[in-house]
Amino acid sequence: MSLRACTRESRTSWCVFDLAGKGREIQTLEAQTAAAEFWTNPTQTQEVMRKVGRLRGEAQPWREMEAKASELVNLAELAQAEGDDSLLPELDAETAALQARLQGLEFRLLLGDEHDSRNAILAVHAGAGGTESQDWAEMLLRMYLRWAERRGFSAQVLDTSPGEQAGIKSTVIDIKGEYAYGYLKVERGVHRLVRLSPFDAAHARHTSFALVEVMPEVESDMEVQLNPEDLEVQAFRSSGHGGQNVQKVSTAIRIIHKPTGMVVTCQTQRSQLQNKEAALRLLRARLMEQERQRKAEEHARLKGQHVSAGWGNQIRSYVLHPYKMVKDHRTEHETGNAAAVLDGDLDAFMEAALQAAVGTL
Repeated sequence: MSLRACTRESRTSWCVFDLAGKGREIQTLEAQTAAAEFWTNPTQTQEVMRKVGRLRGEAQPWREMEAKASELVNLAELAQAEGDDSLLPELDAETAALQARLQGLEFRLLLGDEHDSRNAILAVHAGAGGTESQDWAEMLLRMYLRWAERRGFSAQVLDTSPGEQAGIKSTVIDIKGEYAYGYLKVERGVHRLVRLSPFDAAHARHTSFALVEVMPEVESDMEVQLNPEDLEVQAFRSSGHGGQNVQKVSTAIRIIHKPTGMVVTCQTQRSQLQNKEAALRLLRARLMEQERQRKAEEHARLKGQHVSAGWGNQIRSYVLHPYKMVKDHRTEHETGNAAAVLDGDLDAFMEAALQAAVGTL
């Protein structure tokens, strides 16, 4: 694409992003911080300061793009006026790089929901089927860990319940990175695997299911306040495959939220205190996700829509036999390179799902 075409397209994207509007919103919020009473309300203070930081982070790349595009146009016009073609190859290369960055920023516009920029907590649960589904759940755990690694995100397993013979019954992963939740939220739902079973002596074809949950990480304790009287905290020993204890000290933590009956555990940290902190973080995320789901269901009910949730929402199939294919049932996006997908190459599926979601709004 030529420099001028790239610049024209950039200006169109600025209209969509509304850089000036973001600037006015930042100024309005910053004006609030000048009032003496603003700092007397810790909850409001944290919320406004987080929003200002998020808006600045969103606007900065576009301002840099604007400055770079202007610089390239000026250089091109100067070279043309002087009849100097020696700079054209370099200008073309920088224009191509600018266009690639523009496309990335344009896609980022799809991640405009309130919590999209946050870290994510992802959980995988094996479906019915014993060892087959438990092995599939562990394959999904590896897939998401590899995806996080590819993007330069940090991923930490907070809790894992090992399978009886192989695989895992469930796992919870804390994934930290810019817009981690925005990308991962489209992975919610049931994932289906079709393959020749490595656990079947007859090598018969099996179908396995696993459920993926995704929650935004709660950024402040003020967002989801917990009453200590509502919590029952239990310490226990971490366990491995077959239920055997793998630690002699009870460092694992289980927290029961009495009002909802919600139970969270964490057993992968080195100390009881670290496990408790991680479990509380997970509990807050689950409670916030529960409220999000309640609001989504109420909104859908008022609009007369049916919302599939949990095990009723099959989103993607991974077929390893008799052919190899991964297909997303929401977007029809598919690939024959199943091995790459299971190794964390998920971006094309995520982008297709995000674009489809925007198209339905």
